[in-house]
Order: sequence, then C-alpha cells, then structure tokens
Amino acid sequence: MMATSLRIGVQSGIALTAGRKRNNLYDIVIIGGGHNGLTCAAYLAAAGLKVLVLERRSIVGGAAVTEEFHPGFRNSIASYTVSLLNPKVIRDLNLHEHGLRIVERKLANFLPLDDHRYFKVGGGRTQQELSKFSVPDSERLEAYNTRLEQVADVLRKLVLQTPPNRVQAHPLEAIRQLIRAGLTARQIAKLGLVSERDLLALFTSSAGQYLESWFESDPIKAVLGFDGIVGNYASPFSPGTAYVLLHHCFGEINGKKGVWGHAIGGMGAITQAMARACIQRGVEIRTDVTVTEVVITRGRVSGIVTDDGTKIAANAVVANVNPKLLYEKMIDPLVLPADFRARMAQYRCGSATFRMNVALSELPSFLCLPGTELDEHHTAGIIMAPSLRYMEDAYFDARRLGWARKPIVEMVISSTLDDTLAPKGCHVASLFCQHMAPELPDGTSWDERREEVADLIIDTVTGFAPNFKASVLARQIMSPVDLERTFGLIAGDIFHGALDLGQLYSARPVLGHANYRGPIPGLYMCGSGTHPGGGVTGVPGHNAAREIIRDFRRRSF
Repeated sequence: MMATSLRIGVQSGIALTAGRKRNNLYDIVIIGGGHNGLTCAAYLAAAGLKVLVLERRSIVGGAAVTEEFHPGFRNSIASYTVSLLNPKVIRDLNLHEHGLRIVERKLANFLPLDDHRYFKVGGGRTQQELSKFSVPDSERLEAYNTRLEQVADVLRKLVLQTPPNRVQAHPLEAIRQLIRAGLTARQIAKLGLVSERDLLALFTSSAGQYLESWFESDPIKAVLGFDGIVGNYASPFSPGTAYVLLHHCFGEINGKKGVWGHAIGGMGAITQAMARACIQRGVEIRTDVTVTEVVITRGRVSGIVTDDGTKIAANAVVANVNPKLLYEKMIDPLVLPADFRARMAQYRCGSATFRMNVALSELPSFLCLPGTELDEHHTAGIIMAPSLRYMEDAYFDARRLGWARKPIVEMVISSTLDDTLAPKGCHVASLFCQHMAPELPDGTSWDERREEVADLIIDTVTGFAPNFKASVLARQIMSPVDLERTFGLIAGDIFHGALDLGQLYSARPVLGHANYRGPIPGLYMCGSGTHPGGGVTGVPGHNAAREIIRDFRRRSF
C-alpha cells in the first residue's frame, strides 16, 4: 500500500499535511500514531528535532478515534470516555486551541439493579442515594473518598516522573537512580502512616477485599469495584485489582478531580487536536504505512523498514506499540539479550474485552427507571453488573467457557452529550463488555463466535432495558481478536499489558527498562506498555519525550 500524507480530514473535513525535508535523515521516527505517539512527537518537535510519525491505519489516533460505523452514526470506536488525559499534556500541546472541548457527564454512573431499584452516583447526590441501601455506608463514604484522594494525589505527581530504573552502567548513573528513588520515597512519606498503609493495600490487595473493609452494601461495592476490573482479566477478588481501581481514580476533567466526561466529536477529537499540534510544530505524519522492522546497524538503531521495502534512516526510533509487538515482531531476536527475550515472552496481555458500538432509534427505558426522554442517567456510565459476585462469576465463566454467561456491560450513550454523533432523534452507544477470554478454550475462533456473543450482550442489556433490542438499528462488533487486528492491541489488551504488580512502575515493561529506553541504543518506548500504563493519558508520550530530549542534548543516544 502506498504511503499517504496525514489525513485527519476523515473526521474534521479538513486535510492537513506537513513535513520538513532538510535531508533524508530524521532525528526520530515514531512507530504508531496513537495518542502517546502524537504527544511524544509534539514535544520532540518543540525541542527542535526532526520527527516522522508512521501510522499503519489510514487515520491517526490509534484506539482513540471517531469513525462512522453506520450511515449517519459516528462513535468512539475503541476507547470511549475521557478523564485520565493529563492536564499538563492538554496545556503544553494547546489542545483546547486546536479544537478540543470536553464536557462532564451529568451523572458519573448509573447502576440498574435486578430488583428494579437503582443507584445514581455523582451530581452531588451519591451519599443520599447510598443511604437507600445502607446508612452506615453513606456515613463512611466521605472518609473513603478523602483517603483514596490523598493516595491519588501522590500518584498524579508520580505519573509524570520517570520511575527509578535498575541499571548496570556507569556509577554516576546508578547514583542518579538512587536519588530518584529517594525523591519518590520522600513523596510517599509525606502521605503519613495511615495513607501509606492505604497505598500498600491498594497496590497489593484485591478491589473486593479493599472495598469490603469499607462498605457492606452491594451497590456501592459494585460501582467502585467495576473500576478494578475494567480492561483487567481478573475477578474483583484477585490480588492487584485494587491498584487498577486506583489507576482509574487519578484523572480529572476541566480541573475537577475524579470526574469522567466526553470529548465533543468523540475520542478522535483528542487525537485530531494532537495531530494539529504536531503539524503546527513541524512534525511529518504519514498514514497507511506499516513498519515491519527496526533496523539495527553495528549494535544500535539506524532506522526502520516498511512493508513495501522502504527504508527510512533515523538517529533514534520510538515505538508507540505494545512491547510484545515491538520486540517479538519488529526486531531480530538475536540482537536482544537472552533474558530480555525470555521476559518479553512472559509479558502478560489480555483484557478480556469485547467492544460494541450500536446505533439506536431511541434511548433505553430501564425497568428501574422507565422513560425514553433524555434524563440525567442516560448521560452516565451505565454499569450492568449489580454486585462483585456477578463480576466474579463472569470471570470464572470466561475461564471455563470462553465468555461470561452474564456479561459485565458498561454502556455510554455519548450522543446524550454530543448531538454531532447521530441523526436527530437517534443515538449512539458504546458497550464495553467483559469477560471474554482472548483465546477460546474449545479451540474455536472469535470469528466463529462473535455474533453469538454480540447477541448475548444485546440480550443482557435488554434484561435491564426491555426496549433496547428493538431499538438497535446497527451494531459494530469488536472481539478481542478484532481489537488486535485493527489496533494492534495484543490479545485485545487495551492497556498494552496487564496492570499488575509485576508490570508496574520500575518493572514496566521489564525491570531495567522503566526509563523509556529499550535494550538497544537509539531505541525508545512511549506507549501504554510503559509507566504509568494504559488509558488515554498522554503521559507515557510526555515522559518518553523528556528522556529522549535529554539523550539528544547529551548526545548519549
């Protein structure tokens, strides 16, 4: 396939191209035009480096894109809601000036229950709503939020810092890493003993265990516990899920901490704004280009090769792809250290995620709260998983059968906040569904089963909202295999690798390479497989750019 210049007009109606051709050698080639690749590129170009971004698909954005999936209906195709996008990245790239506008949900979450009751979260009414189920829980909620927020505030600072890295290098570099570790320890120490204990519990225990130490009623544990298994192939009682819960808490929208919202125009509006920032700074972006090989010459990176045999020379290569894809598919294994190869072979991926986008003729009318007229609960993240036990059953079903007999579904009806996405009177909804095993245990393929499971998901939502199935005009199905094929999400992993203790912070993706540098000189990583992990944050791209600029200034790349 012939390479094309940047085409962001798929969503905006505007065609933009850029590129500086001072010579045939680029300072940096970035593999993958997802949000972290674009973030990294914008920072590098602002520092005066000559940057080329190569994107396999015909549109930039990676998994953060908005596309038409049925005539007149557009939606965020993979990632579907915004909170974790870092405020510093928004400011530094001037994303609002490049067209980004983010609005808040009127309610954070809505939990319909089997007994025709419901639980509304957010909008200043969570405590009052919770008292319907447990007065003691409503009285504990403020203390829970305060203590969780204290830990989240520390993480907000740590996510923008390069983790201390295990090195076998010059003694001065080892000293630098010791200082970095000491500064991290000082930040944690400022929490005080109670919050340090909370931090330890959140990093090591399960979401279920942590929440049961605070609350007695199922609805609050379900709403909070859902964050512990989002994109995480685990029971809510699996150790480590408490950290995933915390990971989803350190975002903010328009200066409001912990709030979730919607980018007008869908998630693609974020990456379109990033692409415009790159263009303005002189980044060259090419779409429809698949990188097949990172070239190593005399022990260091010298460029890349594309699928049509084109060779592009560069002083450094930055990979915005899953680490397994980089090290197992794009690099000659013989140039990698043997232990590193073995560790990457064991790198764990698999979100058990099944994504659907549906075009709707009307809004869902819930058994617990009937009505198809737009109401605040329609703008929320609608969680169809009424208890932690329900979520645990879904996990064990997926382990045994390949998918949950009663799936966990979060529905976000983005058109309730953004009327640009659907024809008047109609709506679009994202269905984020779990648990679905990346590989089916009976040996069949997802291509054979995807329609069957999609039907099950539609029926599951219809069990809570009886008019839902009849209102579906069209659906787009993305099984774990489809997510891998389309977006390079290995095993459908939305985080580019599990967020467990063995793959976090200084161990992400592998101990000794937490500083965004690969094991070969001139090779860097800037994707979600690096610290701080997944979600549409822009932080890995931000942090990687800082390290790359430092190396170029020192000429130590």
